[in-house]
Amino acid sequence: MNNTTNTQPAVKIRNLDHHFGHGQLQKQVLTDINLDINVGEIVLMTGPSGSGKTTLLTLVGGLRSAQSGSLQIFGQELYGATSQELTAARRHNGYIFQAHNLHSSLTAFQNVRMGLELHPSYSIAEMETRAIEMLETVGLGDRINYYPDDLSGGQKQRVAIARALVSHPQLVLADEPTAALDSKSGRDVVSLMQTLAKEQGCTILLVTHDDRILDIADRIVDMEDGRLLDK
Repeated sequence: MNNTTNTQPAVKIRNLDHHFGHGQLQKQVLTDINLDINVGEIVLMTGPSGSGKTTLLTLVGGLRSAQSGSLQIFGQELYGATSQELTAARRHNGYIFQAHNLHSSLTAFQNVRMGLELHPSYSIAEMETRAIEMLETVGLGDRINYYPDDLSGGQKQRVAIARALVSHPQLVLADEPTAALDSKSGRDVVSLMQTLAKEQGCTILLVTHDDRILDIADRIVDMEDGRLLDK
């Protein structure tokens, strides 16, 4: 669902640099990043380990502050943003990580409901209804009261997808979501993510080393040594 009529990109990055450390220990991680991602687009970012992919993902997600250049998410400038502004920006995002990051002491239902707790507009009843509906959508309606330790790797990642998408985020950020999965589970997970995101009109930025899932992308960008190259 590429929204070509919307002139404002979901993500607009200009001349973005980023480094870690200071003085002699300073290491440049990102150099002169320029990237537009359109509303509704699925963009996969590939490249070797250590090339800066995850750093860029965390900057786009408002998990750390941009140091220079311009980073706009749905028109909101994140360079120079306060911690409160970054927190507000994160409310529009859904995150899916390689290690799924589920709370082991919470059931699948409770983990997914957590995805709505940053949104004060939902009542407790609405949160519970949405969490159950989303688990049913990802095929886990019969696992809502299971704890993560009692779920397979693919099922855990489905819970993570449900948690990320339950609030209908504008932007979904995924960091190696298939890395710990076998071929079939990995394909099932990204196909599900693709379908749900298209239905909800989400924009997706997905970091991956998995060549088996590249076909879901509207576009692939490659990162090497902290620089982005369009394929």
